[in-house]
Amino acid sequence: MIIDMPIERSPFLTAQWRHLVMLNYEIDPKLIHSRVPAGTEIDYWNGRTFISLVGFRFLDTRLLGWRVPFHTNFDEVNLRFYVRSKSGDEWRRGVVFVKEIVPRTAIALIARWAYNEQYAALPMKSDVDPPTAANELRGSIRYSWKWAGTWNLIAAQIEGEPSPLAAGSEAEFITEHYWGYASQRDGSTLEYRVEHPSWRVWQAETSDFTGNVSTLYGTEFSRLLDGAPSSAFVAEGSEIVVRQGRPRRI
Repeated sequence: MIIDMPIERSPFLTAQWRHLVMLNYEIDPKLIHSRVPAGTEIDYWNGRTFISLVGFRFLDTRLLGWRVPFHTNFDEVNLRFYVRSKSGDEWRRGVVFVKEIVPRTAIALIARWAYNEQYAALPMKSDVDPPTAANELRGSIRYSWKWAGTWNLIAAQIEGEPSPLAAGSEAEFITEHYWGYASQRDGSTLEYRVEHPSWRVWQAETSDFTGNVSTLYGTEFSRLLDGAPSSAFVAEGSEIVVRQGRPRRI
């Protein structure tokens, strides 16, 4: 049986997530089946399964309400896929992270301790130039990280104003998963809620990913991520709240 607890939990982290570059790849669900946490199942969009490479900025980050010096503004790049979990009559749609990259060791250690998420601390840099009147509404967003002596890159070029999400669209499916699920060392699953308003998005004019996939994410993802994504867009982002986790045991 699933042991459930009250939904509302205290905030663990508050921040702004801004300029989220999202490269989305259709994947054979067999490649991620072993990574699906207990009590969840793969979430499909129109019968298709997706995995996303996402780069974005953390701004004004607070842990349990406190700003931590030198850990307030930073970048993150993650590889994630999509699941859902039944609670009563409600389907909770969430994400599972294959790996999350941040530039600070303390951030990675806290996330591993609190959620058992697969964090890695690597050198990172970014170049965020969103569309403005000054640049004729043309923008470029780039996030880079250094792995095995080489700089890796996720980037997108965008133009114009962001648009609200279209109901039933792939972009809505990708962005509107408001739960996180992480497998724990004892085989249980930790569930946590992520709160933010619906985001506006730019469809990418062009996008790019350059990286050593096999050694960072696993050989099973090499052919997929070395190819072109099925879609690419940039979400404007917003203030967010990550609630404290709670166990879900089968």
